Amino acid sequence: MYRKLLYMKRPVFIALLILSIVYSCNNTDKVAEEIAKINVDLKVSRFDEAYSNAKVADIPLLKKTYPYLFPAQYADSVWVKQLQDTIQIELFTEVKKTFPVFADEAEELKSLFQHIAYYFPETKTPKVVTVTSYVDYRNRVILADTLLLIGLDNYLGPEHHFYKDISNYIALGLDKKFMASDVADEFVNTKVQQLRDRSFLGQIIHYGKKLYLKDKLMPNVDDDIKIGYTEKQLAWAEVNEDPIWRNFIEQEHLYSTDTKLAQRFLEPAPFSKFGLELDNESPGRIGQYMGWQIVKAFMDRNEISLEQLFNIPAEEILKKSNYKPKK
Repeated sequence: MYRKLLYMKRPVFIALLILSIVYSCNNTDKVAEEIAKINVDLKVSRFDEAYSNAKVADIPLLKKTYPYLFPAQYADSVWVKQLQDTIQIELFTEVKKTFPVFADEAEELKSLFQHIAYYFPETKTPKVVTVTSYVDYRNRVILADTLLLIGLDNYLGPEHHFYKDISNYIALGLDKKFMASDVADEFVNTKVQQLRDRSFLGQIIHYGKKLYLKDKLMPNVDDDIKIGYTEKQLAWAEVNEDPIWRNFIEQEHLYSTDTKLAQRFLEPAPFSKFGLELDNESPGRIGQYMGWQIVKAFMDRNEISLEQLFNIPAEEILKKSNYKPKK
């Protein structure tokens, strides 16, 4: 009898499941349509081009147009010397080769700021100014209120000769395909509150919240781009999600406040450090990836806003996520 009832209920369950999926898809499509209608006035100024084409007589006008790029304590002679600097000239030349136009990049940024405007309507779209920065890859993007500076010499491709002395795991991110994602990171950092929970769980969930917000802001971007992995690195993380999680639990990492755990699993590095033979195969920052999966599982099961998510403690997120790693 029980089996008969179970059999009778299956079509109902399947029908409800299909309706749920259809509703979810329709809702997602509706949001996408609303976002596409948002008018974002994205202005891009190619300061790198203006400066590379400038003559000495053009400096006063450049200073007037871009005052924030010319600190008052420096005399004009500094800028004249920079115009004639052979390294600076080579930077301009290489940037022009990679970015003869900025149309595709501008479209990616426009889409990003349309999504930001949808979820955070109080946010003003910044003016975008492209510059060169002597390959200051640690500050490749600077977002300051209504101004966004992008150092284009940090996006020439991982094999570029400018990057030959930079560690490979860093150089892999110096590609223009990561530019919009880097901009999203800067915005996300202003929205996800400062980390207070110093446990390892608290830290991975903190990064998970940031990556989940990027999911919302960049829904059409591949996950490897959002987290800054190669496709191969992301595939490794997906295949090994279960043993990674078991390792974290068995080694009692989750509630530990050992600062070395951040160095091993959260900070940029050529690989994550489990102390096992497989280490060299793993991507760095694997803890960020794991936190991302937990937060996604939590949000799939709980109807809450992004603002609410940012304020929920890590332990509550883990418990209510019913997280089960992929096997």
